[in-house]
Amino acid sequence: MGLPPIHVLAKPVGPICNLDCKYCFYLEKEVLFPNTSKWEMSPEVLEGFIRQYIEQQNTDEIYFAWQGGEPTLLGVAYFEQIIALENKYANGKRIHNAFQTNGVLLDDRWGNFLAKNKFLVGISIDGPEELHDTYRVDKGGQPTFRRVIRGIEILRNNRVEFNTLTTVHHGNSSHPLQVYRFLKGIGSGVMQFIPIVERMAQQSTTNGLILIAPSFGDNARVTSWSVKPVDYGNFLCAIFDEWVRSDVGLQFVQIFEESLQMWSGMPSNICIFKKTCGSALAIEHTGDLYSCDHFVYPEYHLGNILERPLAELAGSQRQQEFGNAKFDSLPQQCMRCDVRFACNGECPKHRFAYTEDGEPGLNYLCAGYMKFFRHIDPYMRFMADQLRKRQSPANVMRWIENARIRSEMSKAGRNDPCPCGSGRKFKQCCAVRYLAQSK
Repeated sequence: MGLPPIHVLAKPVGPICNLDCKYCFYLEKEVLFPNTSKWEMSPEVLEGFIRQYIEQQNTDEIYFAWQGGEPTLLGVAYFEQIIALENKYANGKRIHNAFQTNGVLLDDRWGNFLAKNKFLVGISIDGPEELHDTYRVDKGGQPTFRRVIRGIEILRNNRVEFNTLTTVHHGNSSHPLQVYRFLKGIGSGVMQFIPIVERMAQQSTTNGLILIAPSFGDNARVTSWSVKPVDYGNFLCAIFDEWVRSDVGLQFVQIFEESLQMWSGMPSNICIFKKTCGSALAIEHTGDLYSCDHFVYPEYHLGNILERPLAELAGSQRQQEFGNAKFDSLPQQCMRCDVRFACNGECPKHRFAYTEDGEPGLNYLCAGYMKFFRHIDPYMRFMADQLRKRQSPANVMRWIENARIRSEMSKAGRNDPCPCGSGRKFKQCCAVRYLAQSK
């Protein structure tokens, strides 16, 4: 039995981390494993996962993603074992590795290893120092920004390809351009912006968790660190406005690239914007497989790969129902929405709000996404049209600039400086051509 096309996020150290980020939803998952004394994925589980993940997928290229917790806690030697196992079971397939880290423990040994094995490294950083350190602190409550920057320097010195993952929360959501320009300045060529949305139960659940799943039926409140819906929309719009005028083709912002994909009539590559989900699972250090990284709760536990094959668990009816529920549970307000083709209700984790008609299942971030997707519509239409004509979407920058110049020419006096920037008076420069075009 072969696996359907899936992606499994591997947690080889479970929820264990060297930081104590105030908004982290994963740290408390430790209570789900009360009998665990050793938090690294055992040799048996590690080999079983790597073998099954490679052998049971019907594709020539295999993509592993290692996360946590904090995977660098395992040390370089542990990941050298991973490479050896991947080579053992590759059987002619091409293996790729991605690695998400807070960067604090990176050193030259890590840099050499990551470069040698061509890992794509994701660095978690929330903006410049004062914004990053709002919530991203260590176990002693101390700031981490300077240690993260040192880790980035290690990657750059060793020529390791990296991108950035930036959470958008209450502390940085009102500073979009400060965040964006900072990320450009540290050399991030690919940026991911992940909204922080968590609900907190008034008391811990029977499983010992405080941050709860969207299906939680008792009283709960959105945490103080969560981003507000409209603030998230404004954050994306502000960055988009700068990007679309200056950085198309130079800076890659995941949500902008995915939006162009959808405006071009193709499905998104990331699960949150797909019509259905269920193809992005998570495996814990124990070998336990869960429906999704954001649904590591007992009710979404599919089984253990040492007891049932990975392909069987991932392709189970239960997991199919989980994935199909994303579309099947959309409220009528979403079904009527003009930007549903792009949003598709976003992540089910965030669907705990109510529609204007009182129907449950509305995404908490709906107002923000609606504002963003409607804001980018004319620019996305232009870029999608350029793609259809086999031209560069980056032409949108010239299109915007020409529109700006035409607007300013319509207001310019004969003796005003010409809006084209030549330094001459309007009457001595573009006035004649503009008046001829206007007739």
